[in-house]
Amino acid sequence: MGSTGPTVNASLDGREALVDAYGCDAVALRSLPVLEALFERAVRELDLHPVGEARWHVFPDQGGITGLLLLAESHLACHTYPERELATFNLYCCRPREDWPWQERLSESLRAKRVVVRCLSRGAP
Repeated sequence: MGSTGPTVNASLDGREALVDAYGCDAVALRSLPVLEALFERAVRELDLHPVGEARWHVFPDQGGITGLLLLAESHLACHTYPERELATFNLYCCRPREDWPWQERLSESLRAKRVVVRCLSRGAP
């Protein structure tokens, strides 16, 4: 009897980047246009494929922003904490791709003073 389910890619090469950006500009961390532009740049430069529009939640008063973009490759997410001058990002991609220059991009857009990137292999035996 043959399989009726989808074919599983046995050579999954998933990688997840966990990124913490410290010492960011609090005004930039509250700016939806700044974060939208950052997502758009990552998508363009990494040749990612969104399956819809990004979803954003802007917290009231002096709160931060949470964003999520569903990708054909998986997802890109961010959470900003203006009161702590902190932004966190998560990019999971299930196909090989180049490293993105997180330090440079987050320094430019959020004026981050320090960026820590941790990469995890996902799905490898």
